Amino acid sequence: MSLKSVCAAAAAAVVLAGAAYAESAKIMVQDQYARVSAKGAKSGAAFMEIMNMAPEADQLIAAHSDVAKRVELHTHMESGDGVMKMMHVEEGFAIPAEGMHRLQRGGDHVMFMGLTQALEHGDTVKVTLVFKNAGEMEIEIPVDLERKPTEGGHMDHSSHSN
Repeated sequence: MSLKSVCAAAAAAVVLAGAAYAESAKIMVQDQYARVSAKGAKSGAAFMEIMNMAPEADQLIAAHSDVAKRVELHTHMESGDGVMKMMHVEEGFAIPAEGMHRLQRGGDHVMFMGLTQALEHGDTVKVTLVFKNAGEMEIEIPVDLERKPTEGGHMDHSSHSN
């Protein structure tokens, strides 16, 4: 690894304070948050940005948490009649080499089904992400029931800080 790469990685680590890292910072997770659609809901979801600093692609293949009876990787797909349907993605999500994959509302996300506890604004949820190459990574995800998506389903990065 060149000195330039080491300096860039160190600078990224400082900028991304609070981000989670796996296998010597090959995988980094930032801007994570969880939510439920309504108070007392039996399901919830988590969203985040997953960055792969490695020169080879990786794949998020599973997630686990004690906060729900089942945790699955889901996405939204159009069912052909213009209706968006949530679907389990058994193969997981590809994280490109030296690239990023965003889990966001209206798209790919971690789904909590059969919540074992209420998710209240300000709580923290522990989740283990499982990657094909980087292995397991435990992260803490704050519950944010006030965060609004921007047009097109992308997260609004301007209204909060990391």
